[in-house]
Amino acid sequence: MASKPKKKPAKQPAKKGRAALKWLGGLFLLSALAGGGTGFFAWYNYTKPGPLPVATDVVVPHGGYASTISALQQAQVLPSGWFADKLFVTAISLTRKSGQLHAAELHFPQHVSMQNVLFILRHGKPVLHKLTIPEGLSAHQIQAVIASAPFLEGEAPLPAEGSTLPQTYNYLRNSQRVDIVKRAQNDMQTALDTIWQKHDPALDGIISSPQVLLVLASLIEKETALPAERPMVARVFLNRLQKGMKLQTDPTVIYAITHGNPPLGRALTHTDLATPDPYNTYAVTGLPPGPICSPGMSSLEAAAHPASGDALFFVANGNGGHNFSTTLAEHNRNVSAFRQHNTH
Repeated sequence: MASKPKKKPAKQPAKKGRAALKWLGGLFLLSALAGGGTGFFAWYNYTKPGPLPVATDVVVPHGGYASTISALQQAQVLPSGWFADKLFVTAISLTRKSGQLHAAELHFPQHVSMQNVLFILRHGKPVLHKLTIPEGLSAHQIQAVIASAPFLEGEAPLPAEGSTLPQTYNYLRNSQRVDIVKRAQNDMQTALDTIWQKHDPALDGIISSPQVLLVLASLIEKETALPAERPMVARVFLNRLQKGMKLQTDPTVIYAITHGNPPLGRALTHTDLATPDPYNTYAVTGLPPGPICSPGMSSLEAAAHPASGDALFFVANGNGGHNFSTTLAEHNRNVSAFRQHNTH
């Protein structure tokens, strides 16, 4: 009778040994974090102020614990050394029920403790960067603002003139520039639709659509920086449109020359004012065919809710504002006063 093949040596004792070591190690490290003897020293290092000299933002990369620890140590958020590494990894393991660690750009306060570092890695909100599009910029200027903004990726497309809403936009590091443009365009469309729904009904015979309102608002934006004056500027333009008068606003002549790619670099000439162009409101009657900049909310509201009155003219007063008038004779007196103010 053939003999039975011999069984391979059992490996159970080795497995039991490793399990015992893991259990004992976890028990020791748990006591190390909870207190008692050597554990008190570990708990002290876990909760004491860390080495970070000043508050800072750190990009925590994707990957394992090793890459996270390395990035935090290079930024001086975590202390270096074998003990600090083991303590932090153990703390992650023993507190894993508190949540996963996140890869993001995170803000760490000065001298943040290891305990609070873990909390931030799990629950901290990513750092938001800010980009401000000022009111009254042309599409070319807005493209340049977005192109120069830090921590963005990709090319900045040239938006349609007047299609982006001037305001401050928050974004995450490594966001796409094209997405910022899309957000600004969506916000402008939303703002324009909302304002149009509540516009003064008296405008219906003059302003036929939200896009025409946008064109008017862009002229208002370029004519005055004072929000309080904008409804009055709107009224002057609307009164002129109703009477069939040319708007004769200098910013449209500048746009006809530069197409929003500033600067002009010189004063306007009589030849400029007489040059035929759809945007030159000295040469053509009515509004230009499109906006000449991106107007802000104040100018959009002014276009939708103009002041009352019969004013047909305005001129700078030399103090940052304008003088408004209903007759040409009064306007000429205001022009003379402005010229005298500038000669002194």
